[in-house]
Amino acid sequence: MKNWIIKLLCFVFLTGLTSTELISQNNEDEDLPLNRILFVFDASGSMFAMWENDTRINIAKRLLTELVDSLERVPNVQMALRVFGHQSRFPPQDCTDTALEVPFGPDNAWRIRRTIDGITPRGTTPIARTLEESANDFPPCDNCRNIIILLTDGKEKCGGDPCEVSQKLQKKGIFLRPFVIGVGKDFAEEFDCVGTYFHADTEAQFISSLRIIISQALEATSSQVNLLDKKGNPTETNIPITFYNSNTGNIEDQIVHTLNHRGFPDTLYFLDVAKTYDMVVHTIPPVRKNNIVLAPGKHNTIAADTPQGGIEVVFGGRATANYPVIVRKSGSMETLNVQHTGEKEKYLTGNYDLEIHSLPRINVDNIEVEQDHVTTVEIPQPGVASVRLPSSGYASILKINENGEVELIYRFKDNIRNESLSMMPGDYYIVFRSRASSQTHFSVEQHFRIESGVTTNIRLR
Repeated sequence: MKNWIIKLLCFVFLTGLTSTELISQNNEDEDLPLNRILFVFDASGSMFAMWENDTRINIAKRLLTELVDSLERVPNVQMALRVFGHQSRFPPQDCTDTALEVPFGPDNAWRIRRTIDGITPRGTTPIARTLEESANDFPPCDNCRNIIILLTDGKEKCGGDPCEVSQKLQKKGIFLRPFVIGVGKDFAEEFDCVGTYFHADTEAQFISSLRIIISQALEATSSQVNLLDKKGNPTETNIPITFYNSNTGNIEDQIVHTLNHRGFPDTLYFLDVAKTYDMVVHTIPPVRKNNIVLAPGKHNTIAADTPQGGIEVVFGGRATANYPVIVRKSGSMETLNVQHTGEKEKYLTGNYDLEIHSLPRINVDNIEVEQDHVTTVEIPQPGVASVRLPSSGYASILKINENGEVELIYRFKDNIRNESLSMMPGDYYIVFRSRASSQTHFSVEQHFRIESGVTTNIRLR
């Protein structure tokens, strides 16, 4: 019976050596993490039920003991054992019946085997409380992967919420998403929200579940992120990427995408096969890929479509003005980015609307961004309006638009008498009334014209 476990762990060990060599080449200052596996064992009274040719408890004890035997010889692994339902008989119901029987430590496999052998099912099933107390079973560690493997033949019987407890502790980073093996009846509905659930209706399925769990927990895994251009080639790079834990929403890692010296995406070793990720590529607009699952013991490729081109807003002549430019997706009012005149900025291929904060503002709609091409938008060189008011008062500038109507584009501060404004070429009016004037007919209007690169003096009397 032990052959499958021994073969699997030998493969894991060899794969781990290969991974160590690779990591040492790419991350010389980083050590491999310590894998800490907490076995949570159900010893409630129902484990005495028959299961194929023996009782559930006898089969579970035998298979777990064999797994502990094999893991004892694997480097970078420590084990611990928590048991529930074994201290108090049912009835009455004791919902505090859970205990860490063997804590983490080196060379403790013999204690775990001895403890497993002596377990006698007695009580109830306080799974939520057990998970909550397991948070204290993992001593502080800066470089550890905390893994829970829960073996149970029943659901919560003490009114707790295992899903809520598991989510809370995962979010705090106490342990990775737990592995749960349900013995006998299928409890997927109760445990899918707790962790990665495996249903074992037979002893063979139990063995298969353990094989998959150990594979996912320990096998060396690498990955790369391919940022694809329009032709599907991984040529895009130098973009920040955030990885979130899909289950908790927590930020797991943040990187700037890199191509190595050969022009290939760099290999990543920090993504954990025991987690599911959401990835956000911070292009403009961002690209999101949810529920990324890594295959254990393999090199995983994560692809995202990120074809990019550029936008640049320039002046038709020499100009020193620096205008903000709001960029939106065509037809949308959501601001994607604010760049400035004279700057090049990358965007995903597509169509965009620009709002240039000149005086007056200029709207340029449906600008197309193409792969590896900078779309240049040219606007007129501004002129300068040098305005001098005769006194403090209320002054505004109105623009004559294409329809021959006027619209407000600038209002002076009440206490400002002299101001120079960078303005787009065109025809304007300035309208003014002194603060000291109490009647409307004392208002003054004056027409003026702005030309590119020319300073126009406006003197009101």
